[in-house]
Amino acid sequence: MNRDCDFLVIGAGAGGATVARELAKRGKSVLIVEKGKREPKVGTFLNCLKYYDSGPLKIPLKSKEGVILWRTFMAGGTTVVSCGNSVRSLEKELADRGIHLEDEFAEAEKETGTAPIAEKLLSDASRTIEQAARDLGYKMSKMPKFINAEKCKKCGMCTLGCSNGAKWTGLDYLDEAFKNNVDILYSTQVEQILRTNGSVRGVSVAGPQGRSEISAKAVVLSAGALGTPVILQKAGIREAGSGLFVDIFVNTYGVTSGLNQAHEPNMAIVNLDFHKTRGFILSPHINASAMVRAIEIGPKGVAMPVNRLLGIMTKITDDAVGQVHPDGSISKPVTANDQAKLNEGSAIAKEILVKAGADKNSLIISKPQGAHPGGTAAIGKVVDENLQTKIDGLFVCDASVLPATPGLPPILTIIALGKRLAKKLAA
Repeated sequence: MNRDCDFLVIGAGAGGATVARELAKRGKSVLIVEKGKREPKVGTFLNCLKYYDSGPLKIPLKSKEGVILWRTFMAGGTTVVSCGNSVRSLEKELADRGIHLEDEFAEAEKETGTAPIAEKLLSDASRTIEQAARDLGYKMSKMPKFINAEKCKKCGMCTLGCSNGAKWTGLDYLDEAFKNNVDILYSTQVEQILRTNGSVRGVSVAGPQGRSEISAKAVVLSAGALGTPVILQKAGIREAGSGLFVDIFVNTYGVTSGLNQAHEPNMAIVNLDFHKTRGFILSPHINASAMVRAIEIGPKGVAMPVNRLLGIMTKITDDAVGQVHPDGSISKPVTANDQAKLNEGSAIAKEILVKAGADKNSLIISKPQGAHPGGTAAIGKVVDENLQTKIDGLFVCDASVLPATPGLPPILTIIALGKRLAKKLAA
């Protein structure tokens, strides 16, 4: 069945949910197409097998070079499985390109309830790590979060989805969009961008009801930095897909005599001493799920005693040398420069963990991973400062437009960009 609307949004993550909500508030006709569905249950490893991107054997997505890539297909996108971190990233870099987001950042922070993590949510382990870092000359600060402290049960399973509804996610914006008559087609995938005389006129899709066409005055691609460039390349925008970064990270683990981080939100505090100068941040983090540790470490990960486990994540501003190919396959190496940053950060993480009480002989570092893919339709390369491609009426609003590797959580920035785009489209 063919349909039509004023604005068609592809993807229901941070960017898509924001654009749809903002346009609907302004009385526009909006339809969302989402490859995944609205998941009824989240918060366990078995739940997450339904929405994390993986193959038939449930092996997580990896680049050709072996970097683990965490992404989901679901309503709300990766906001559902984020750590709830809410920081302004790339604010200056965007301003230098004429994209000023002060008002949009302020709106987003208010709506998501952004604030430094509540003291009562910190575990004794994080407090010990904070003190150990301070003793060694490193500063740990409370991470800004969009987590409701009254609802949080400190289960430590943020990255599997919050079953208690304590964390803001894109679903909050979707719910508001639905109240303003936005419709959504789940389990539906875009096959092709449709054009007439160089301007977009809609898309062809495949879903539960078969193939159909959707007509729209404007199309906003928000399929994520791994999905959007594939659609763009099919539309003849060959520049899309290059410049992939993923904010590569590793987790350094250590076993203690009793302290553990299993009962607090992930990444509760953060060290930013080296972000601008050396290109990495440090944040206490463990994967409380033994199965996730098996993925990132191997058999040794399963055997780790979670009730005596400490960990610190090293997240870097990786080199933007990856590529998303037209068939959807991904090239993303760990360059020598990337490895040097990971090594330097992990060495400091080990130092802090030992000072906090971890047995130095128990220390182990995970495989390289990435959870913030971006840059594959970058501003100034694939889209302009208004996020429009060279095809009139075809826009992009997700992490693929980010012009540089942030090395910081990008959700708040994507929301701000979505707000700005919707205001311009609705004008």
